[in-house]
Amino acid sequence: MSKPVSSTVDYESVDNDYLARRSLKRGAAGWMLLATLGVSYVISGDFAGWNLGLAAGGFGGLLVATLLMGLMYTCMVFALAELSACLPNAGGGYSFTRRALGPWGGYITGTAILLEYAIAPAAIVIFIGGYLSSLIGIDGPVVYALFYLAFVGLHLWGTGEALKILLVITGIAAVAIVIFVLAMIPYFDADNLFDIPVGEGFGASSFLPHGYFGIWACLPFAIWFFLAVEGVPLAAEESRDPGRDMPRGIIVAMMVLLVFAACVLLLAPGGAGAQLMSESAAPLVDALEAAYGPDNWVAGLVNVVGLAGLIASFFSIIFGYSRQVFALSRAGYLPRWLSVTNARRAPTLALVVPGIIGFLLSLTGQGDLMITMAVFGATISYAMMMLSHLLLRSREPDLPRPYRTPGGRLTSGVALVLALVAFVSTFLVSLQAALWSAAFYALMLAYFGFYSRKRLVAQAPEEEFAAIKRAEAELG
Repeated sequence: MSKPVSSTVDYESVDNDYLARRSLKRGAAGWMLLATLGVSYVISGDFAGWNLGLAAGGFGGLLVATLLMGLMYTCMVFALAELSACLPNAGGGYSFTRRALGPWGGYITGTAILLEYAIAPAAIVIFIGGYLSSLIGIDGPVVYALFYLAFVGLHLWGTGEALKILLVITGIAAVAIVIFVLAMIPYFDADNLFDIPVGEGFGASSFLPHGYFGIWACLPFAIWFFLAVEGVPLAAEESRDPGRDMPRGIIVAMMVLLVFAACVLLLAPGGAGAQLMSESAAPLVDALEAAYGPDNWVAGLVNVVGLAGLIASFFSIIFGYSRQVFALSRAGYLPRWLSVTNARRAPTLALVVPGIIGFLLSLTGQGDLMITMAVFGATISYAMMMLSHLLLRSREPDLPRPYRTPGGRLTSGVALVLALVAFVSTFLVSLQAALWSAAFYALMLAYFGFYSRKRLVAQAPEEEFAAIKRAEAELG
């Protein structure tokens, strides 16, 4: 029976069997696997997608944008390390903002993360098709469908098994980047970075061929170097020791990603030319072919091994979206049948349904549109999570914090401001992508406002704090 608790939301009580059928496998991931998960979420961004920013703002624009977004993500990761250690739930960012901003804040954040994580695999599988086309001439819907079927299936097999496979795939991808870096160092020429013709924009120069606006236009593509590392907290319920493992895992992942981004951003256009890289579907492979000639063994090796980077991110973001759907569904924000787990403790429909949606989106073949849509959702969630960090520091100073963010509120404040700047950039880069994302958002908010907010689950882990507060109010 529904029990009204405020004019905002109502709760329903469920029996013990409800949560028993919606439980994940505990202790499946230590800090090493969590760090691997963080790297794998993102590593595809080193292989494709980032280079589209060269067309938008030239090397200078993309460099400045990457420095800004690298600062934003570093600050955000330190704040998330604290939040995930003290609030270790599968909802990740949704659970943080639910605690700080109430059910509406939690749902807004969870929906933004869901938008990001449902769309990002669609962009990645398009880039996988580009690499396969370069390798064996095969691309298109059949490739997209096969990858979705294979990797959703692996996740249905079980979390521990999936994460161990992911560890191997991510290691192979990291080897590909190291090979690329070592191979391109002898061919680096700073003049290659500035070979894009200078346009007529305000402040246009060889460094900023499209002027200062180019920096804004590059922000979504700079984000692609780091997008989804914030998904590590989604594995909190499956980690062995969240208070220790979550901070260590996400911070190590971020440090690795910063190094990879710097190497790729400098050496690919620096060896092959920014103009060539701005038009490439497989930039690392094309850079090696420009340096060593077509059909060379190094480019072939990086093409084959580099597919592992795209596959790693595709694989891990499927994990991420399933956990976000699972948490929102378990708490009643989304249809509850989405959170039922199978015999191996994998959330079946939370894996399958977003996978179908992502496959349909991939049929557009517009990877750049998918990137901007994913960034739209991501930046909303970043701003909300950083605001939650600030509020929880003020409102709950005694909340147990196994890890504390260096710099405290200043750190999360910097990330908050930069997240808002990046959000605005999505409208400047692609109004179409921003409007499609906004339409999705409006639909999801309407669902919550008119239906699910009156049917939340009182016993869901993310709602326990609210239940305690209600009980205290009733007793007081």
